[in-house]
Amino acid sequence: MPETMHQYWWGFLRFGPIFMILFWVLVIVGIVALIKWIGGQTATPGSKTEELALEILKKRYAKGEISKEEFEEKKKDIL
Repeated sequence: MPETMHQYWWGFLRFGPIFMILFWVLVIVGIVALIKWIGGQTATPGSKTEELALEILKKRYAKGEISKEEFEEKKKDIL
């Protein structure tokens, strides 16, 4: 084997484990990102989910389906 080829392979073998660790870190980060994307986000303050829940609650209160006490209690839970 020519000397330059021999040096090339030693350089590759030296950095091989680093690339393998980097590969697995990227795979794990990708899996975590995929799980978060599939699962969606939880309701954060000011999110559309929170706004939708509050609108439904207001409609139920306006129709008389729930009392003022129930409305205030559920509103606290949402916000």
